[in-house]
Amino acid sequence: MNVPPVKRHHILAVDDDSMNRMMLDAILSTDYDFTAAASGPEALALLTEPAKPAIDLILLDINMPEMNGFEVLTALQQAPQTIGIPVIMLTGDLDQETEVRGIQAGAFDFVHKPFIPTLILRRIERTLELKALQHHMQQEIDRQTALAQAQLASTQRLFREMIETLADTIDAKDTYTHGHSHRVAEYAQEIARRAGKTAEYQRDVYYMAQLHDIGKIGIPSSLINKNGKLTEEEYAAIQQHTVIGGDILAHVAEMPELAEASRSHHERYDGTGYPDGLAGTEIPEKIRIIAVADSYDAMTSKRSYRDILPQAIVRQEMEKARGTQLDPEFDDIMLQMIDEDTNYELQEGRP
Repeated sequence: MNVPPVKRHHILAVDDDSMNRMMLDAILSTDYDFTAAASGPEALALLTEPAKPAIDLILLDINMPEMNGFEVLTALQQAPQTIGIPVIMLTGDLDQETEVRGIQAGAFDFVHKPFIPTLILRRIERTLELKALQHHMQQEIDRQTALAQAQLASTQRLFREMIETLADTIDAKDTYTHGHSHRVAEYAQEIARRAGKTAEYQRDVYYMAQLHDIGKIGIPSSLINKNGKLTEEEYAAIQQHTVIGGDILAHVAEMPELAEASRSHHERYDGTGYPDGLAGTEIPEKIRIIAVADSYDAMTSKRSYRDILPQAIVRQEMEKARGTQLDPEFDDIMLQMIDEDTNYELQEGRP
């Protein structure tokens, strides 16, 4: 029996230094098809050729003549044929502001020079796995929705398992808040139930909450797990997880609310949130529910910079957020749940 060959991913390296290109060729050619370009314009021309090879990932140097890496990245993000290609930026600069700028511009990850073969191979492997996961998720959803009504229950179960698996992938980036997405989903579903919403509505809220933080896939772990206060630039980079998440889930056409929840869960009821400054009922109702659940879990989970807050402090802060950060109706329901939780068993999903 003839076994079809395993598809080799094709990587494009863009670097004006010939020694760097030779080193990357030596590191990558065993496991990947490899193409190198000496400048941004050369790379963009290669990517737009009608008979161009399919590029699966781009390694992009920052400091280059003609076009620097940020200019090339902007061009890649603006072209429909290249916007979906993940980019890992190459830099000899250890300045964290450079990484923040790259993430904000759309870079997926960074690799520092001089290259460490094991590290760069692992970064590439992880990036390709995550992109494949996104692609396969959409493919599976498309396939499942084409099945007959008799298979609907199985489809919904698979969808839930896939979403929960993605949620585990997201939460694994944060050492201190593992399980956050699952807990937010459970709290949000309970708030919706107490608000008298239908079973279908509750299920949708659950799925939306599971993936609300998916954009953290595109944020450096060093920022997510940083001890101490974030700089303004770092905080701006963290905020980008809402936009990144919305863009990722925009490909899930079967349930567009997933993208809305990821993008808008940090909007505030008084209009001072981000990224779009939505206020009141401009924020979809299901997302207003998720925001309440997310705020509660943020305070009742251990973080790198503090321990779990006492229940009395949590209740006080939730009361203070009523009508400013959070929808009063759903905040009241959460306050009721806190008052019923006399033994403080809700924290971090305790039984």
